[in-house]
Amino acid sequence: MEQKQIQKLFTHLEEVITWRINNSSEDFTIGAPEFNTNNHEDFQLGDYISGKELTHQEVVILLIALLPRLDPSLLKRIYLEFPHSVLFDFCSTNDSGRLFYPTIQAVQYILGGDSISERLNVLEYFGPNSVLMKEELIVFSGSALDHTSINSQINIHQEAFNAIIFGVEVLPKMSNDFPAEQLHTRRSWTDLILPQTTLDELQSIESWYHSSRILMEDWDMQKKLKPGLRVLFYGEPGTGKTLAASLLGKYTQRPVFRVDISMLVSKYIGETEKQLSKLFDRAENKNWILFFDEADAIFGKRTSVRDAHDKYANQEVSYLLQRIETFSGLIILASNFKNNMDTAFTRRFHSCIQFNNPKHEERLRIWQQNLPEQLQLEDIDLDKIAQRYELTGSNIMNIIQDVSLKAIALKEPGYKVSIDLLLESIKKEYVKEDKIFM
Repeated sequence: MEQKQIQKLFTHLEEVITWRINNSSEDFTIGAPEFNTNNHEDFQLGDYISGKELTHQEVVILLIALLPRLDPSLLKRIYLEFPHSVLFDFCSTNDSGRLFYPTIQAVQYILGGDSISERLNVLEYFGPNSVLMKEELIVFSGSALDHTSINSQINIHQEAFNAIIFGVEVLPKMSNDFPAEQLHTRRSWTDLILPQTTLDELQSIESWYHSSRILMEDWDMQKKLKPGLRVLFYGEPGTGKTLAASLLGKYTQRPVFRVDISMLVSKYIGETEKQLSKLFDRAENKNWILFFDEADAIFGKRTSVRDAHDKYANQEVSYLLQRIETFSGLIILASNFKNNMDTAFTRRFHSCIQFNNPKHEERLRIWQQNLPEQLQLEDIDLDKIAQRYELTGSNIMNIIQDVSLKAIALKEPGYKVSIDLLLESIKKEYVKEDKIFM
C-alpha cells in the first residue's frame, strides 16, 4: 500500500515536469498541476510532508532529491518523450549517459521556467533559512566544490532518507568525520546517588526538554532568547557526571554523544575549528545531547598572547563560544574543576552543577544498592566500611566488580566474601589513586 502511495507522489512529480516542458513561460504557482496534501496521508513520506507543512515547491524539490534513490529512471523516461527539452541541458548524466541526475539548475527550470527572476527566487529554497536545509534533507554532490554552484547534483541525505521513508533514525558511528560515541545506560535516576539539591538541578534540565518548545515557539521568545541549553558539570572523576548525562538522554529519549576531545584537538592551525564545525553541523537540529568530557582541553581559559600559537589557541576558544551559543540542543561540558573553564563560557552556562564526592550516607547507599544479592558478606559491617573509606561511586563499583569476580573464581558454595577479601579490593583502588590505605 505504501509503495503505491509513494508512486502516486512520483506520478505527480512527472506531471509537474511534463507540464513545465510544455509550458516554459507559465508561473508555477498559477499553472502547475495542483497538489493537495490531504490526498497523500497515512504513510511515512506523506505524513512527513504534511507534518512539516511543506509548500508545493518544497515538495517538488524533495521528490526530485529522492529520485536517485527511489526512481532514478524517471528523468530518462521523460527525456525519451521530450528529447529536445532544455531541461536535460541542466541535468548531469552518469558515465554511460543512460541516466539523468537532477541539479540545482534543473530545479530552477522546473519551478521557474524561462523567468530569470523566478529562477533566482528558487535559490532561496537552498539557503540557510529553508526548511529543507534546516532539516538537513538535501545533500549536494558532483564536480562542484560547494552547493552554491547551480551545477551541483542534489540528493537526499542518508539519515533523512531513513527517517522520512522508513521512520527510522540511523545514528552516526564514531569516525574521523564524527568524533563522538553514543552513550547508553540501563540504570535509572535511583541509581544516581547524589544530594537532593543536585538531583533537582538535573531534573530541571529534563524539564527544559518538555517546556522549551512552548517558551521559544508558542510564546515567541526565540527573538529574545538564544537557542539551546548549556550546562557545566564539575567535580572529581567518578562522581557521576557521565552517568547523569546518560540518564538525561534516556529519560528525554534523546541520544547522548560523548565527544572524543583527542580526536578534535589538532596541532595544526585551523584544524580544531574545522573538526568542531563538522561536529556541530552534523548535530544541529537533531535534538542530540553533546557531552564534552574533560572539556578543559578545548574550553579552557584563554592565555595572554605571547606568540602565534597563543593567538590561534585563543581564536579556537572564541570560535567555540560562538558555536555553543547558537547550537539549538543541549550541550554538557564536564570538568574536574570549575575554575579551569574560561569565564566567557561560565557566564553563558544556564546551569553549573557541582558533583561532590559522596558523603558517608551516600556511600552506604551505593554499597547497599549495588552489591549483588548472590554475595554473602561474612561479618562485614557496610556502615563502618562506608564511614571509614572515602570512595567515589566509581571506586565502589570497581570494588564490587573485583570482589564479585574473586568470589566466583573461588568456586565455593554461597559466594562468600570475607572482610579480608573486601579490604584487598578496597586497597587496590587506593593504590590506583596513590592514596594511603589504612
